[in-house]
Amino acid sequence: MAVSNLDMHALFVLGDLRAKLVKQFQTRFVYVTEQTPEGIYIAEIDTETAMVVDDKQHLELKVGDHFRAAVLPSREGGKFELKFRDIKLTVYGLGDYAFVSSAEGQGILFKEGHSVMLVFAANEQLQEGLTKTLKAVTGKAAKWRKGELVTFKASE
Repeated sequence: MAVSNLDMHALFVLGDLRAKLVKQFQTRFVYVTEQTPEGIYIAEIDTETAMVVDDKQHLELKVGDHFRAAVLPSREGGKFELKFRDIKLTVYGLGDYAFVSSAEGQGILFKEGHSVMLVFAANEQLQEGLTKTLKAVTGKAAKWRKGELVTFKASE
């Protein structure tokens, strides 16, 4: 039987990451993208219409019925699980995420395998060039060549 625990290092690192993610949802328009070798998926979340619940006690963030992020125990000491619709991503700590910013806003880029997920808090609603803007922000930390993720520049 596997033993799961949440060690203090994971609690602080991943708990801090969850707190920074909560700040992303304090803006009105948040964009979530998933970029894989197959392509890019983009969704807009209007935080005025989607209920944002910050459960500090359980280290969880829920946005409407579609987005959930939580710090959970694991055999490695802790993991950060992100779920968005059918997309599920697990971050185990340092090296799996990057903080990115542009004139349009700021975001957190999460990496798992050959996929990246961007949670981008826009200063205002992106009307034109949505895909181009979000790909450019992703490109600040993740480099793609011929559809493959070749480099990922983590923040910590």
